[in-house]
Amino acid sequence: MNREIVTDWVHQLPSITLEELNDNAALQTRVDRKYILTAAQAGQLLPVLAAGAQVLQIDQLRSFRYSSVYFDTPELASFHLAAHPRRRRFKVRTRSYLDTGACFLEVKTEGAREQTVKERIEHNPAERSNLDAEARDYVRQTLEHELGDCRIDVELLAPVIESSYRRTTLYRAESGSRVTIDEQLRWADPLGRGLLRCNEVVLETKSALNAGEVDRLLWRHGVRPSRISKFATGMGLLHAGLPANRWHQSTKYKITTEFSLQD
Repeated sequence: MNREIVTDWVHQLPSITLEELNDNAALQTRVDRKYILTAAQAGQLLPVLAAGAQVLQIDQLRSFRYSSVYFDTPELASFHLAAHPRRRRFKVRTRSYLDTGACFLEVKTEGAREQTVKERIEHNPAERSNLDAEARDYVRQTLEHELGDCRIDVELLAPVIESSYRRTTLYRAESGSRVTIDEQLRWADPLGRGLLRCNEVVLETKSALNAGEVDRLLWRHGVRPSRISKFATGMGLLHAGLPANRWHQSTKYKITTEFSLQD
């Protein structure tokens, strides 16, 4: 399936520019709550929760294509930290904005109180699956600064999975919070051994601390937060031998996928 779900209603919303969004809701330190919606739920609830929101618009576009390449050690240190409920977790990825050609190297860490901190620098789009010496130094320094030390050998980091999706971003002025809506999610093995297409929509609320009005609306309709990580959930789905304990409920009961050879 993997068809586009965010359609007509998004064009009825007032827009916000990227500069305005960053000024009002940068939220580099935040609490994230993720939800998995079926196509039917998305069609019913997305227009409701978007009421009163602004939508990010760049040029004439209101939804944007993303691609992320995740890096890990041979022992999958980043994955296993995510697979078990431990603090001091981290992710290393390049994120490409396919509509604009921009690319960034990002290091995400999670410390006390489940707050996520994201640091990033510009990266060569042509090298999005590679980390040069400067990039590895940046990863090392960021992990040392955010987590107190760097417990991995950054020289061993290599690409392990690629995710791609189409994202729509909403801004709620009353709470200063953001909502991202990701559809057409796909996971690809970097060695070309397969491609998974996800049929569901992943919605994420991003707020400073407390639950916002979008969270409460979803709860009233029986949609509760789900554990899903584009990195770790995708790894678990592509590689059956990896532990999926944290995402068992999501991968067994909420996510449906279609497998194919890579196109």
